[in-house]
Amino acid sequence: MKDLDKLYAQAVAAQKGGNLPEAELRYREILATAAIPEVMVNHANVLVGIGRRDEALAGYNRALALKPDLFEGLYNRGNLLLEMKQAEAALTSFDAALAVRQDMAGVWNNRGTALRDMRRLDAALASYNRVLTLMPGHINALTNRAMTLLDMRRLDEALAAADAALAFQPGFAESLYVRGNILRDMGRMAEALTSYEQALAANPAHPHALNGMAQAALSLCDWPRTAQLAPRLTENIEANRALIQPFVMLGYTDDAKLQRRCAENYVRRTVTRQQPLSDGRRYGHDKIRIAYLSADFHQHPTSQLMIELFERHDRARFEVTAIAFGPDDGSAMRARLKNAFDRFEDVSARSDAEVARLLRERETDIAVDLNGHTHGARPGIFAHRPAPMQVNYLVYPGTTGADFMDVILADRTVTPVSQQEFFRERIVRLPDCYQANDATRQIPSAPSRAACQLPDSGLVFCCFNNNWKITAPVFDIWMRLLQAVPGSVLWLLDGPGKDNLRQEAAARGVDAGRLIFAPHAAPDAHLARHQLADLFLDTLPYNAHTTASDALYAGVPLVTCTGKVFQSRVAASLLNALDMAELVTTSLTAYENLALDLASNAVLLKATREKLARNLRTAPLYDSAKFVRAIEDAYIAMLA
Repeated sequence: MKDLDKLYAQAVAAQKGGNLPEAELRYREILATAAIPEVMVNHANVLVGIGRRDEALAGYNRALALKPDLFEGLYNRGNLLLEMKQAEAALTSFDAALAVRQDMAGVWNNRGTALRDMRRLDAALASYNRVLTLMPGHINALTNRAMTLLDMRRLDEALAAADAALAFQPGFAESLYVRGNILRDMGRMAEALTSYEQALAANPAHPHALNGMAQAALSLCDWPRTAQLAPRLTENIEANRALIQPFVMLGYTDDAKLQRRCAENYVRRTVTRQQPLSDGRRYGHDKIRIAYLSADFHQHPTSQLMIELFERHDRARFEVTAIAFGPDDGSAMRARLKNAFDRFEDVSARSDAEVARLLRERETDIAVDLNGHTHGARPGIFAHRPAPMQVNYLVYPGTTGADFMDVILADRTVTPVSQQEFFRERIVRLPDCYQANDATRQIPSAPSRAACQLPDSGLVFCCFNNNWKITAPVFDIWMRLLQAVPGSVLWLLDGPGKDNLRQEAAARGVDAGRLIFAPHAAPDAHLARHQLADLFLDTLPYNAHTTASDALYAGVPLVTCTGKVFQSRVAASLLNALDMAELVTTSLTAYENLALDLASNAVLLKATREKLARNLRTAPLYDSAKFVRAIEDAYIAMLA
């Protein structure tokens, strides 16, 4: 026993000194002689520290088999399970630890995180509140409470909670970062940028603050800052340091190789590999069972594009389910969506594992991800491999970087054959355009120009893309067009970049009053006001997507410049599917010249509008019946 005491002292000293391999060896020597539960827990803690998580979990389990009420084993096992994204099992372990000791703030805090991961937000909030009764200045619980209120969309309370955390510890980087996220979602983007900057200053190694800065700077059209950030983003992606969201990066680059690297980094670090629920074998049902998964099954551009597809699916061959994990906004679109599916499952309060099990129990043949890396995405569901075929479609215009996604649906314009190497998924190309559309929409009568704050006369250039898509090189062209076309105005969507855009116009010698900002409007009203525009000017490196479809459907010609990657080739795909390839250019010089030709030549612009009006009735883009047949054929081929 004396020798064991000596080994134990050596092991503890090595562990405290950071020499984990030495500590692991000494603990293992002890356990070869005596099965001591407390030593097993220490050994497992060391195994966690050196990344041998499966062995560590087995060690905790062995210790608890011998001593089920060992607090340290229950608590540390819960922490490991939480790290391994096994929230349900972690919660069980934390609850068992609390049955032994009720007064440990750390257990209540981590229990709250497990509940938050399981989408049980009310219970998570209660758990964090319990921490604060035990330890009012618990900075992690204060911050986690703010995060949970943000998840619940109680934004004012979330901001107050973040401020309360910072009152206890003003320089705490995570609280500053969370505060930035809350301000971002409140639309206070300049303040959000400041919070992100403060978080990065407080902790230069913070994994997310640089991404927050990059997103906020884009939204603000703060081009000096985006130019400064771009090389830092590239450097961090290549070195796999700061975690950059793939969707944010699409606004910065058209480097397909870098985009794939960014996506792979993100998935590797945020999505834990799970035991597959499907072995990949096909079920052979009489009807193919498709599940569409989305955070956007409410009034949202995704639903606007997809709704007619859902309604038109051939029910003799397909059974179609919605898996909805976003908010129920009570809109007419939400009601229409519920009627469009055979089943509509609101899983917003269920964990990734629970949703994956639901899909497996339903024997889903094809699970379609309608988020990718966009807001509200839940790739963790797909990581469980609940279906034999998993498809990335429509919303995220690039690779997910995930080996659990099998296919991306695209077309020959957005993803030429040469692009396959930049996609983790196999590219399946639809025959015309990859984008679904709802051709049942009616366009109301146009409002007056005065009602839209437009001048009584003069050509109206427009771009209703979100502000973050507007880049300096394209804006330079727009300003030259305004200077070249007397009396013209540029009609943009209101957003956080408005003030900077006005300043940038003035800096280029253009009266900022010639920029007209349209407030956000209901879809029908927005479609109606398009009729007042003469020419839509596209953006690069991220094109108009749904906004391009809206403009063309309303009869507004669109000039685009085709880039090198998916997100910069979407408008070209739409125009090709309308037989309007003459509006597609391949350089910014050609883009500017074509826009100027159309704006300066009333006869040419009129002829272009008339051709567009004819082609809307005859070309494939808005031929919903043809599109549905094509995508259904693609689904059938995937399972062949």
